[in-house]
Amino acid sequence: MKNLLLNPTSALVLGALAAAGAATLMAAPASIAADGKKATAAKPALTVTTVRPSNAQLPIKLAANGNVVAWQEAIIGSETGGYRLNEVRVNVGDIVKKGQVLAVFASDSVNADVAQARAALQETRATAAEATANAARARTLQSSGALSAQQISQYLTAEQTANARIAASQATLASQQLRLKYTQVVAPDSGVISARNATVGSVVGVGAELFRMIRQGRLEWRAEVIAADLSRLKPGTSAIVKAANGTELTGKVRMIAPTIDLQTRSALVYVDLPPTMGANAPFKAGMFASGQFELGTSNAMTVPQQAVVVRDGFSYVFRLNADGRVSQIKVQSGRRLGERIEVINGLTPDTLVVVGGAGFLNDGDLVRNVAAVNTATAAK
Repeated sequence: MKNLLLNPTSALVLGALAAAGAATLMAAPASIAADGKKATAAKPALTVTTVRPSNAQLPIKLAANGNVVAWQEAIIGSETGGYRLNEVRVNVGDIVKKGQVLAVFASDSVNADVAQARAALQETRATAAEATANAARARTLQSSGALSAQQISQYLTAEQTANARIAASQATLASQQLRLKYTQVVAPDSGVISARNATVGSVVGVGAELFRMIRQGRLEWRAEVIAADLSRLKPGTSAIVKAANGTELTGKVRMIAPTIDLQTRSALVYVDLPPTMGANAPFKAGMFASGQFELGTSNAMTVPQQAVVVRDGFSYVFRLNADGRVSQIKVQSGRRLGERIEVINGLTPDTLVVVGGAGFLNDGDLVRNVAAVNTATAAK
């Protein structure tokens, strides 16, 4: 019992230690809370720039594909037969003018026939001059009774016969001269030679094809458009046609086919292209080309192209919330105009959209915002 009893001094020491421990325990929760608050204070993951969507007038376009063909292809054939081809003056790709000589046939026999027809005409004219003089004398003697009525009639008939022979000889000469003209094959119009079958030394028949020519060098784009979109097109509509090499030409719709293909349910739209003649022309008949018909403009809500992030095949933008965090929003993108892209749905005009740094964010990230200049507004 004596060992369990404490003296007054020991009791005072134990009391002081107990009070100090209690004070320490009372102060510990406040210190721990302060340290935890400092530990959980989050830092922004990235500094970003933001803008709000803006309205813009975007072009309405209708895309189509088709082939480039000749506007009209002229077939140039032989108008005479049985003659040897002496000279061919043009080749495929040559640019020719209307009336230019393309090939020449042997004309020796035709020249002889022309000379013979000209001599026959001179002979008939001499005979007709004599018959005319005799008829004139018969008319003067008609009232004197020196010639019988039968003789006078014979002289007058001879005059008419001689004049008819002159006309026949003139027709024969014209026919031979036409044959001589046909020994030269000329271009019926200006254009580009697209095919050549003429060979020097060959003997061809009447109507044999010698050349093919793209008239005036004009090409057209025959676009295939589905039946549902035909009502949006009309003659005169502009179209931008792009060749396989990247070259673009602006044409206009000339006509729309009156029938629709039963297999494809599409119709041909004929678009006139500017003339591009020569071997280095960017568009050539037979090539495939894509294009877009320009159908006017419409109002659209747009954002900078950098604001749209494509992930897993879908388009997203990041909206900046009031608490400084971002939310990933799925949107449907549409037309493009320069560095801006149309957003069809998913956004409202007052949404604050992240532009700079959008590709590095994830849903819920805390960011520091630096306002960016709205390029669409500044351009206005």
